[in-house]
Parts: sequence; C-alpha cells; structure tokens
Amino acid sequence: MDIRIRPVRAQDAQAIYEIRIMSGVRENMLAMPTESFSKSEKMIAGAGTNFHAFTAILVQDDASEKVIGMAGLQVYESPRLRHSGGIGIQVHRDYQGMGAGQKLMEAILDLADNWLMLVRVELGVYTCNEKAIRLYEKMGFEREGIKRKAAIRNGEYADELMMARIRNC
Repeated sequence: MDIRIRPVRAQDAQAIYEIRIMSGVRENMLAMPTESFSKSEKMIAGAGTNFHAFTAILVQDDASEKVIGMAGLQVYESPRLRHSGGIGIQVHRDYQGMGAGQKLMEAILDLADNWLMLVRVELGVYTCNEKAIRLYEKMGFEREGIKRKAAIRNGEYADELMMARIRNC
C-alpha cells in the first residue's frame, strides 16, 4: 500500500466530505450527521492564508488516487497568538492504523516548524480516543488538561483532552 501526502485540492472536497460524515470518523470530530457538502467545499476553497491542509492519498495499482485522510493547520490570526496554531486531522475508518495519520502529522508539523516557525501547536482529542492520543504523544504532544463535558458524542457528554507540542527555539 502506497500512501502519499500532498496539499489538498479543490477536487478533494467530495472525498473529504464523505470521510467527515462517515461513522467511525464523525464521532471523533465536531461534524454532524447532517453536515452539508458545501461546508467541506468552503473549507478547502475559502480557507484563507492562515489555513494549510494536506491530504493522504492511497495510490492504487492503476496509479489512480484515493483520498483517505486530511490534516489541517490553522495559524491563529491575533498578533499575540501568531506563534501558535491548531491542528485537526481525519482518516477514513478503513485506513486507520495504517500510517496515514502519522504521515499527515509529520507533514503538518514540518510545515509548522520549518515554514511557519510556530512555537506552539495544539489540538483537542476526546479522552476515549486512545489510538489518536498515542499517535499525538508519539509526535511530541503533551497532555495539558481536560475540558470536562466539552462536546456531545453519541448521545453523551464527552471530555476533551487538550494537548500541545511546544518547540524550544
């Protein structure tokens, strides 16, 4: 299986939308079952200069590509927060645990470190999402605290673990 990372393209919107609303992915994000395609389309098309995104592509035997994940980095606009950014990541449920998430995180963190010179990169993850937490810790993120009852997930209130990676310059 050949997984490659590239910048997101406008034509990826449909595949990204399908991943966002997919059972097994949607529960770990703030997406709703009724989320519209236009939200994904707008996210990609009108993101602005402070939003950066990559897609994970499965290159198949016939050289065709299948989008299997996406990671985005939002650099905060406030001059007092400009050294920081927030990450969001999603991987198709059938390809989780196969390295796509790690490759996406590596690409986003390379961008944050070597192109944007960010000192702080942060994210939130539901406390029950142990696979994701392990990946983030492997990538250098540390636990900072828990937002109790931060969101509704599958009909229950869910706690969110706040994590950050601080780069000493």
